[in-house]
Amino acid sequence: MCTIQFNFGIMPTPAQEIQAQVAKELNGYATIVVLGASGDLAKKKTYPALFKLFRKGFLPANTHIVGYARTKMTHEDYLSRVTQYITNADPAELAGFKAITSYHAGLYDNDASWQSLRVYLNQNEVERHIGQGQRKHRIFYMALPPSVFVPVAQGIRKNVYAEDGINRLIVEKPFGMDSASSKALGEALGALFTEDEIYRIDHYLGKEMVKNILPLRFANIFFSQAWDRKSIDNVQITFKEPFGTEGRGGYFDDFGIIRDVIQNHLLQVLSLIAMERPISTEAEAIRDEKVKVLKCIPPVVMEDVLLAQYTGAKGKPGYLEDPTLKNKQSKTPTFAALTLWIQNERWEGVPFILKAGKALDDAKVEIRIQFHNTSGSLYKGTPRNELVMRVQPQEAVYIKFNNKEPGLSYQTLQSDLDLTYHDRFTDMSIPDAYESLILDVLRNDHSNFVRDDELEAAWKIFTPLLHQIDKNQALSLATYPYGSRGPAQLDAFIRKYGYDRANANYTWPVQSVAPEHTHKL
Repeated sequence: MCTIQFNFGIMPTPAQEIQAQVAKELNGYATIVVLGASGDLAKKKTYPALFKLFRKGFLPANTHIVGYARTKMTHEDYLSRVTQYITNADPAELAGFKAITSYHAGLYDNDASWQSLRVYLNQNEVERHIGQGQRKHRIFYMALPPSVFVPVAQGIRKNVYAEDGINRLIVEKPFGMDSASSKALGEALGALFTEDEIYRIDHYLGKEMVKNILPLRFANIFFSQAWDRKSIDNVQITFKEPFGTEGRGGYFDDFGIIRDVIQNHLLQVLSLIAMERPISTEAEAIRDEKVKVLKCIPPVVMEDVLLAQYTGAKGKPGYLEDPTLKNKQSKTPTFAALTLWIQNERWEGVPFILKAGKALDDAKVEIRIQFHNTSGSLYKGTPRNELVMRVQPQEAVYIKFNNKEPGLSYQTLQSDLDLTYHDRFTDMSIPDAYESLILDVLRNDHSNFVRDDELEAAWKIFTPLLHQIDKNQALSLATYPYGSRGPAQLDAFIRKYGYDRANANYTWPVQSVAPEHTHKL
């Protein structure tokens, strides 16, 4: 594990700066409690992220991680469970990580269990020499289903809250099912914790390319000058998964693709694309602008929506054939394309098309900004310029532009300016989203977490549509085969908002421009 060491006269490295920020914020010590430690999210995401932070020296020097769940496990069983998804680990580093974590079993709705956890935490902190006169810093990560959010938060606040130190509560989505349930959850948590203590985690805000949106927009004048309705024709934000519910149909059927992906992940990306320039890079300045732009978006209407559900194909079962799905006549969409409109001076009339689907032909998340056609008719038929930000896989930013075809021809062809991270930043590793966001919690940086009023504004956009879908048993859903691009109606749906697919099948132009015979003089 790395330690902090600054040499006089030498600028600290970025890693050293991060270590110093965490050490200053938490005074060199913290207790991290992972609630739901026996679950899938904890073992697949939370613990691997914590290990990476430990390995890089980004956890406070005196840190202990306590797993808490209802499952009764031995210490060895616990270690085996929480490290099974930690890959390519140095044995010594993994042993060091195991040495700073332990497990305590208990119920979520029982005061006696929480009081037992309090005794356990207090004793652990004494053993780590965090005693009288020192503030206790406790970070609670709720890797739990939403049904137990409130009782767990109540148990924490009543029994294990550090009255004399720092408390931080990390809450996973979903943050409700609509405006009313989100408000109820917010009020319940708000009665127990301050807004500054709550970190609502949307892991898309921790992805490298999403974090790059603001620097890309506001640190490059050639982008900032063209970032409005005068230059931009339409914006698409696309999420594609190549697998279906695969045994999670019972869970997914309660949510659907809009609640699962669009209302949170894709809308967060939209807010960063569309927000005005913040007055600073401080967390509240950024979140203020996100809220402002979300309030400019009216509720989405059914006329701007295409809904579909996948059917069986290529040996894969359809959604209604999922054995965990109880309602075999379910109208829950597994694909949705919908268009939002931002009613402000910058974006008036520009469609923002959000698309998300399961069981599609590819695994991809991207932002595609298509510009207007060039004025005049000097070069007829040239494709539109596009700026594409590929969030995953293989992060990239590229611009499609028109260029003279090399050689004697004066025809134009489309090429691109390509920044593919894998090719350009060969000596740098991109952190996992959870690693990045947990580090933000340690640094007390709320920039990449959802604020309460932001959540309220987001739900107002989607709640009327969701209620219409939930209540309409006669809802007409398109269908699409498992492994396809989506419903056949998709191209026409996007085309009606002005998207030009002239370059849809664009490939990098590779050709020889050398003469067939080279003559040396």
